[in-house]
Amino acid sequence: MEKYIEAFLKGFNGTVNWTWKSILFEVPWYTNYFYGIIFLSLAVWILEILFPWRKEQRIFRKDFWLDTFYIFFNFFLFAIVISGFYKLLETLFLEFGISIESLSLIDMGNWPMWVQLIVFFLVLDFVQWFTHILLHRYDVLWQFHKIHHSVKEMGFAAHMRFHWMENVLYKPLKTFGVMILGGFEPEQAYIVHFMAITIGHLNHSNIKITWGPFKYIFNNSVMHLYHHAYTLPENHRYGVNFGISLSLWDYIFKTNYIPEESGKVALGFQGDDEIPESFCGQLFYGFKRNKTQ
Repeated sequence: MEKYIEAFLKGFNGTVNWTWKSILFEVPWYTNYFYGIIFLSLAVWILEILFPWRKEQRIFRKDFWLDTFYIFFNFFLFAIVISGFYKLLETLFLEFGISIESLSLIDMGNWPMWVQLIVFFLVLDFVQWFTHILLHRYDVLWQFHKIHHSVKEMGFAAHMRFHWMENVLYKPLKTFGVMILGGFEPEQAYIVHFMAITIGHLNHSNIKITWGPFKYIFNNSVMHLYHHAYTLPENHRYGVNFGISLSLWDYIFKTNYIPEESGKVALGFQGDDEIPESFCGQLFYGFKRNKTQ
C-alpha cells in the first residue's frame, strides 16, 4: 500500500511543482504552458476583435468569463488533481506486467526527429478524433460532452469548456497511443502540444479560417462551427466534423460537412436549456441520466 501512496504523491507533487515553477518562470520559456496559453488566448482574442467573422457578436460574448475560467481549470487545476491517479495506475499496470515495452508496436528511436514529431502528432490526433466520436455515439459519454456543446456563441475560450470527465477519458487513450509508439514522447513534444492548442483556439474563434487548399488536412473554424450546429444533417445523426487538429480523418471517413460559410449557424442541441449555467452546476452534470438524449 505504501508504494501506491508514494506513486500517487509523486505524480501529484510533480505536477504541482512544475505548475508553480512555470508561474515563477523557472522552466524554459518554450515549455511554459501557463504563460503560453495566456499569451495565445490574448493573441487570438485580439484577432477576434480586429477581424470578427460574426460582426454582431459582442467582444465579451455570452459565457466569455465562464469559458475563460475553464481554460485554467481543465488545463491546470484538474490536471493537478488527476495526475496522482495516473501515476498510481501506472504502478498498478507494472504490477501486472503491463509496461510500455509490452505494448510497443513501433520503435522510432532511430528516425529523424522531424519524422518522429509528425508521427507523434498524427497518432495522437487520430486517437483524439476517434475518442471524440465515442463521446457523441454513446449516451453515457454524451451526457458529459453536452457541456462543450452547450456553447451558444463561439469564441476562442470555448475550446476549453468541457466536462472534467472528458479528461478522464482522453488522457488514458492518448497515453495508450504514446505507449504504442514505444512510450515515445520526444523532448520537443511541446511543439506538437502548442500547435494543437493553437489550432483548437482558432477553430473555436470568431475568425473565419478555411486554410484554402489545406482545409483537407487542417481543421478550421468554418468546419468546426458546423460540428457545434444545432441542426445536423439527417445522415449524420451523431454529428459531423469530429476533427481536433486535423480535418483529414473526417474527409477519409466521410464525416465532413460544410454546407456554407456565412457563420450564421444556430449552436447547441435539442434540450440544451437543461444545462446549468454556473460552473458548479456543470461540474457535477452528467452523472445521472438526463431527459435529453
